[in-house]
Amino acid sequence: MRHRKYRSKLNRTTEHRKALMRNLACALIEHERIHTTEAKARQLRPFVERLVTLGKNGSLAARRNAFSTLQKKDAVHKLFTTLGPRFSERPG
Repeated sequence: MRHRKYRSKLNRTTEHRKALMRNLACALIEHERIHTTEAKARQLRPFVERLVTLGKNGSLAARRNAFSTLQKKDAVHKLFTTLGPRFSERPG
């Protein structure tokens, strides 16, 4: 039964799906706007919102959590220096 399974698998394996979300999140953070399908964008939104929340926090532990998710130093740096302070006044 699929009760409470609200996310789509996007016809990919777990590893492929994780890599896809990681790559899309890095592209979104680096370019701030990307072109993708609606289904991928729907899954990407909560993924990136969690990362922006880490960027707003700004602690070393948050930076390490973000790096373990993204695996790219440039994306983590931009997340904590540019995007975190930009959205610090926004709730959520």
